[in-house]
Amino acid sequence: MSFRGRRSGPVNNTKFYKVLGIERDATDTEIKKAYKKLAIKLHPDKGGDEEKFKEVTHAFEILSDPQKREVYDQLGEEGLQDGGGGGMDPHDIFDAFFGGGIFGGGGGARRGQRQAKAPDVQHVLKVKLEDLYKGKTTKLAITRNRICSKCQGNGAVDSSKVSACSECRGTGIRTQLRQIAPGMVQQLQSHCATCSGTGEVIPPSARCTKCSGEKVVQERKVLEVYVEPGMEHGQK
Repeated sequence: MSFRGRRSGPVNNTKFYKVLGIERDATDTEIKKAYKKLAIKLHPDKGGDEEKFKEVTHAFEILSDPQKREVYDQLGEEGLQDGGGGGMDPHDIFDAFFGGGIFGGGGGARRGQRQAKAPDVQHVLKVKLEDLYKGKTTKLAITRNRICSKCQGNGAVDSSKVSACSECRGTGIRTQLRQIAPGMVQQLQSHCATCSGTGEVIPPSARCTKCSGEKVVQERKVLEVYVEPGMEHGQK
């Protein structure tokens, strides 16, 4: 949660409109139309300028969100600081806007690099005091999550089918900006219900048939565990 006060000096709230080449009273449709034209022209995969592409996408991110646009119109960029001013990957915003990318699935390839990683698992093994003193080899049956071998952890039959969640724009977090007083804005954050906080959406028909889009599968394995002589209670 954060608050920003009104600046004492003049507010610069025209930059983003100029970047997109639109008027301050532009409609949502006009904002999207301007972004679409510039984003395709400036996209790095089409030989465009990376920095200008980022600038255009950031301007679109702010002006396409009614709450952020209202804050920007009143307080300028300063009013959007402390987490309220975007910061998403511009390529994820582009992919979400165009439904997964239009230049050969580049967005899917980038997201494919952020594969799920199964966390380390710890199990409690009960042994006798004699076993701690003398040492012992015993067996332990465990069930653990493993990265799905069929989809390599992206959850889809084809990585290009994975797209950034349009509801949270790929962040996994919903941000709400609420004006509580003139010149004061309250920021609230919560997990996105649409993508369950993952930031990604996979159509049901495109989900991996082995893991059902969960990215991991359960595996049962029997391990041999060696209890070393002299080990202490609770030792890992």
